Amino acid sequence: MADIIWASLALVLIIEGLLPLLAPGLWRRVFTDLLRLRDGQIRFYGLLSVAAGLMWWWWQS
Repeated sequence: MADIIWASLALVLIIEGLLPLLAPGLWRRVFTDLLRLRDGQIRFYGLLSVAAGLMWWWWQS
């Protein structure tokens, strides 16, 4: 089980690193746009992300 968790974390780091590696200007613009969002909007996107992750996890098991 621990091997799966470490592999999952490694995959997250790889995916998270692709945008700044391949398009640093776009990455900077995305974060600038994120800073303009209200807290409620950021929380909503966080909720969608958690819900999608839980659904995917449920579907895979």
